[in-house]
Amino acid sequence: MFTPSPSDVRRFFCAVYQKSLTGQPLEAIEVIASGWMDEHPEFRVEMADLDAALKAIADQPAGEGNAFLHLSMHLSITEQCSIDQPRGIRQAVELLTARRGDLHQAHHEVMDELGQMIWDAQRANRAPDGAAYIAAVQRRATKD
Repeated sequence: MFTPSPSDVRRFFCAVYQKSLTGQPLEAIEVIASGWMDEHPEFRVEMADLDAALKAIADQPAGEGNAFLHLSMHLSITEQCSIDQPRGIRQAVELLTARRGDLHQAHHEVMDELGQMIWDAQRANRAPDGAAYIAAVQRRATKD
């Protein structure tokens, strides 16, 4: 499993941002990342300055929004759906997207459940519960 450091994540997104600004060719994962970055113009300032982004790792107040984490979660959910892992996530996200009428909004709701699954696993010192994650996304997709 690939586990990038916070610095690796920031370098990746800042590099994608610079490549997209200058019209350089993007790799497949960079195209996806760039698309999500386009959905979040409010993050451009953070993406434009790698040195500041790296410094902010230590300076980020607890509980404050993290553009890099947010974009990483968009990428994670996109990848999960592309390979349907955990099994059923693709259908659950598609159903939620249809219900909300917007993929971006659906992703933000899925992020809540993804974050909860990770937090629960870390707190209990166990593997993430993919079935509970899918069930939570499905509940969101089927409730009014």
